[in-house]
Amino acid sequence: MTSTQPVTTSAATTSGKDVASVAASTLVSSQGKTTIADTVVSKIAGIAAREVSGVYALGGGASRVVGALRERIPGANVNHSQGVSVEVGEKQAAVDLDIVAEYGVSIADLASGLRRNVIAAIERMTGLEVTEVNVTVHDIHLAGDDDDAADDAAVTRVQ
Repeated sequence: MTSTQPVTTSAATTSGKDVASVAASTLVSSQGKTTIADTVVSKIAGIAAREVSGVYALGGGASRVVGALRERIPGANVNHSQGVSVEVGEKQAAVDLDIVAEYGVSIADLASGLRRNVIAAIERMTGLEVTEVNVTVHDIHLAGDDDDAADDAAVTRVQ
C-alpha cells in the first residue's frame, strides 16, 4: 500500500502538524511531560476575556448571582473562571465563554475580539493549541441596569 502522507521515523509529526510547531512545544519532551490543569486554562481565558472592551460580565444569570454574593463576603476572592468552561487535552484546549455584552457593541466584532485575545493568551502562556472558542451572549447590559444604583438607594434610605 502506498500512502500520500510522508512517513517519518521520529515522533515530531503528530495530528498533521509540521515539525517546527511540534518541536516548539515544550509540553511533552524527552525529559518529561508538563500537565496543565483545566482551572489554569479557565482562569487565563477568563482574565483574557475580561480585558476585551465591550464585555460587561462573564457568566449566565445564575453564575453572576453567585459571583455577586461571593464578592460581598469579606476576604473572598474574585472567581476569574466564572462563565468559562474548558476542555484540556495533552496538546490542545477548547474554550466556551458565557458573556454579557455592553449595549451598542457589535456582537460579531466582540466575539471575534474575544476569540483573538483568549487564543493568544492561552497559547502564549501554556503552549496549548486552542482548537475553538465558543461565545454565548446571555444578555445585553444597559447603562441604567446597574445593580449599584439599587444599593445606593438602600444606603440613602437607611441614613
